[in-house]
Amino acid sequence: MNTPQRTRTLRAAQAIKGAHAARRHTRFVTTVARQLDEIAPGTVRVRTIPVTREDRRRTFVVLDSASGPVGADREQHRAAFGLLQRAFPLADWTVPQSYDARTGNLTVDRPTAPAALGLDTAEARP
Repeated sequence: MNTPQRTRTLRAAQAIKGAHAARRHTRFVTTVARQLDEIAPGTVRVRTIPVTREDRRRTFVVLDSASGPVGADREQHRAAFGLLQRAFPLADWTVPQSYDARTGNLTVDRPTAPAALGLDTAEARP
């Protein structure tokens, strides 16, 4: 028996799905950026650094504007971190993260050092 089967996806349908996904992403980025600006005006980048102090895990949060650090209190830092935890529930918060409110990208914030220091050629300790 011959049963009709679609052998290809229509390009117009793919374009429409792509446009919908782009609009959802744009709305997400603008919503998070607007909420960060309400929490701490001028915030463009949020960096999180997990630390262990006296056997207690904590997370330091740094709020940056385009020209430098944002003057914010403890509650504003906590609110910004909470917003990002809710926006990215599957992110690994046990490693340093960096969120850019302009692009909506959450990336692992790897520590770097200038090449002139020669730290990348250091031998591993036993």
